[in-house]
Amino acid sequence: MKPVLLGIAIAMLVSACATTTSPTGRRQMVGGVSQAELDQLGAQAFTETKSKGTLSTDPKQNAYVQCVVNALVAQLPAQYRGVRWETALMVDKEPNAFALPGGKVGVNTGIFTVAKNQDQLAAVIGHEIGHVISRHHEERLTRQMGAQTGLSVLGALAGAAYGEGAASTVSQLGGAGAQAAFLLPGSRTQESEADIVGQRLMAEAGFNPAQAVDLWQNMMAASGGRSPQWLSTHPDPANRIRELQRDAPSLSGVYQQAQAAGRRPKCG
Repeated sequence: MKPVLLGIAIAMLVSACATTTSPTGRRQMVGGVSQAELDQLGAQAFTETKSKGTLSTDPKQNAYVQCVVNALVAQLPAQYRGVRWETALMVDKEPNAFALPGGKVGVNTGIFTVAKNQDQLAAVIGHEIGHVISRHHEERLTRQMGAQTGLSVLGALAGAAYGEGAASTVSQLGGAGAQAAFLLPGSRTQESEADIVGQRLMAEAGFNPAQAVDLWQNMMAASGGRSPQWLSTHPDPANRIRELQRDAPSLSGVYQQAQAAGRRPKCG
């Protein structure tokens, strides 16, 4: 009986999912959760993260981060541009940032120790938003659902098939599970892809894409040559810097066009 149930679960999962193409042309398996579910989980993880930390009350720093986020969001595809994005600046010395489905961006004050100007801050936030628009969270959750076995999978997928997916998925992935699923680093493939997407996004928004290289060099220098916690599962830092250096010249035209069109962010 168990093999039969597992077979049904797998068949239902496959039928519920879809193969799509990422912004870089990579094939992805998505569709395990709906956009409404993703947004709900993103909001839940964002609320949990803020509740566990201390929000900065520095008006200048908050305005600075919000300015960079606004400039980047203005260049997103329409489906993401129409979302009401919310930004939180948290007092934490760890140089870290994240973005979540549903238009949520979190930045630690520690990022200012390595992001020395608005272009470098845009490189960090652009990378994180790159995860969202590349559907990496959805891809990760779909993969996790595919790894589940037995009646729990069958029940969740059967509920989704009959319109009860939101409640069952949030129930299974809620609480600390939602936070972990969204905030843990992605695969190295996803991280490399977010670098590519984020660097292009910053250029389209009028930020200098060459500054992405300087940002990661600052990050490595600040960590004494060791990979900081944020980069622990990311691509090799030296390779990452080489790839950003490789792509920067091809994005200079995009950057110049953005500047000529009047996209000249003045965030700080």
